[in-house]
Amino acid sequence: MAEREQELEWVERMAMFCAEEYGVPPIAGRILGWLMICDPPEQSAGQIATAIGASKASLATNMRMLTDAKFVRRRTRPGERTNYYRVDDDAWETVIRRRMAGLAEFRDLAADGIDLAGPGSARAERLRVAYEAYAWIIKLFAEVPRFSTRRER
Repeated sequence: MAEREQELEWVERMAMFCAEEYGVPPIAGRILGWLMICDPPEQSAGQIATAIGASKASLATNMRMLTDAKFVRRRTRPGERTNYYRVDDDAWETVIRRRMAGLAEFRDLAADGIDLAGPGSARAERLRVAYEAYAWIIKLFAEVPRFSTRRER
């Protein structure tokens, strides 16, 4: 299989993963996948649309979603009117931190549910199990050294 075909196959796998795991349209996953693997790392909307076979209208809607979510950063170049896009340097840490904040919020909701159901009640038991599972993962995350994208020299 040619290199370009392999890249597009990988981009499609990324699209399906993002659609299934995060509930985003496949086009958003294709954009993200393409920007993770393309060379050069900054691409115009036209370059991205051509690479992944998307319409510019669909691309614009999904690009806005990815930039709002801080996955993708829009940049300009001096003397040019074209916008260029690239995967934000801290996108992955941002995603993980948002996920952890969501887990903490769910843990807190479970705690409120335990109080509502009455601690020690049969109803509270289901909530307690959820609370403990989420508290466990949050504790593990807090104990791990901070992630660094800098390569050792």
